[in-house]
Amino acid sequence: MAKQPQPRQLHGRVALVTGGGRRIGSAIALALGRAGAGVVVHYRRSKTEAEQICTSLRNECEVEAWMVQADLSDAAELQSLIPRATELAGRLDVLINNASTFPADGLDDLSLEGLMSSITVNTWAPFQLTRLFAQRSASGTVVNLLDSRLRGYDWAHVSYIAAKHALELLTRMSALRYAPNVTVNAVAPGLILPPPGKDESYLNALANTVPMRKHGTPQDIADAVLFLATSSFITGQVIYVDGGRHLREYTDGPHPH
Repeated sequence: MAKQPQPRQLHGRVALVTGGGRRIGSAIALALGRAGAGVVVHYRRSKTEAEQICTSLRNECEVEAWMVQADLSDAAELQSLIPRATELAGRLDVLINNASTFPADGLDDLSLEGLMSSITVNTWAPFQLTRLFAQRSASGTVVNLLDSRLRGYDWAHVSYIAAKHALELLTRMSALRYAPNVTVNAVAPGLILPPPGKDESYLNALANTVPMRKHGTPQDIADAVLFLATSSFITGQVIYVDGGRHLREYTDGPHPH
């Protein structure tokens, strides 16, 4: 039996994916393209990867694709991103706040500078983009990327997880503030990709910490994002895509010493 074509639920819409050229962001961009959306791929330094994703969107997904560069830690570039993306594509219906930084720091070496740097990119940037998007949209959808460790601790990345906690709070508050025109939700990935410099053996070694006894894939995250991006009656929610790992974080998480 011939495979049935996937419904293009987002046909005629345009999505902006921050950090859309690499890792989970690229899987999200392609999932939105397969659903029929034109995609604006944001990047900071990964121009080559962003170009490759745009080529795949045009040739394989048969949708329009654009690239936009911005350093989300730069106030002026952050402020101009939504207007620039809208001008490129002609409209903007979906915002996926995927880009983030992942600095290594513990409680003993956490600095104010490090904490504020992480908050700038991981909390302030997605919130400011959400606010600018909502101010310009008669209707639209925002999906933020969080982390399944929000239900536990990440002793090795304290500034990162603190910033993600703040973004979770702002996700819920934004959902209330910008309803009924804009929905704001989030996806919290678990064990999906190894950190830079690690390979799949890193994931396999941790698979026993997941109730489902396996790690996920970027496509698992993209599927959840697409679900939220196509829903008109879900807002203020966080979907944990982690094989149930968050259910045991507080009891089985690493000891701080």
